[in-house]
Amino acid sequence: MAGPRPVVMSGPSGAGKSTLLKKLLKEFDGVFGFSVSHTTRSPRPGEENGKDYHYVTREVMQAAIANGEFVENAEFSGNMYGTSKAAVQAVQAKNLICILDIDMQGVKNIKRTDLNPIYVSIQAPSMDILEKRLRDRKTESEESLQKRLHAAKVDVEISKEPGLFDAIIINDDLDAAYGKLKDTLLEEIQKVRDTNKS
Repeated sequence: MAGPRPVVMSGPSGAGKSTLLKKLLKEFDGVFGFSVSHTTRSPRPGEENGKDYHYVTREVMQAAIANGEFVENAEFSGNMYGTSKAAVQAVQAKNLICILDIDMQGVKNIKRTDLNPIYVSIQAPSMDILEKRLRDRKTESEESLQKRLHAAKVDVEISKEPGLFDAIIINDDLDAAYGKLKDTLLEEIQKVRDTNKS
């Protein structure tokens, strides 16, 4: 695929992915882009088709997946979600680094494609800290919290697989974690900036 290498970011809820991404997008304005995912769920109030998601029927999505048009897909609470090759290419075509925020299942799926992204895992320093961060948000029911913690434990185990990630960043100190993230992506960021100058 032409264009800058995409970045696959993975890590459990509460590890601080969103916070790190916000810093990255603020410092490197005009370097990164997000692919618009597909979903079979209905739009929520205020969501726009093509902007928040590409809303499609299950039939359409299953046919596209069978046809090899998706780099990854998964099912949550009865709805399908996924990233199409075309969505990633649309970002790359603008000479932007496409950021994919993806779960472990998705990471494994992408490993089987020709996408060739930079794989980054963001993790909390410990399960206790992760649990505290999630509890402090006060957005989860106890059941949902336990599910997230269980998923996080599984994630951490899988992320230890040699060669799965190019960088594993323990988000203990935000500035240090951000510095590591920046170092991992700097070569690609520089390429985009150089191309955009010329």
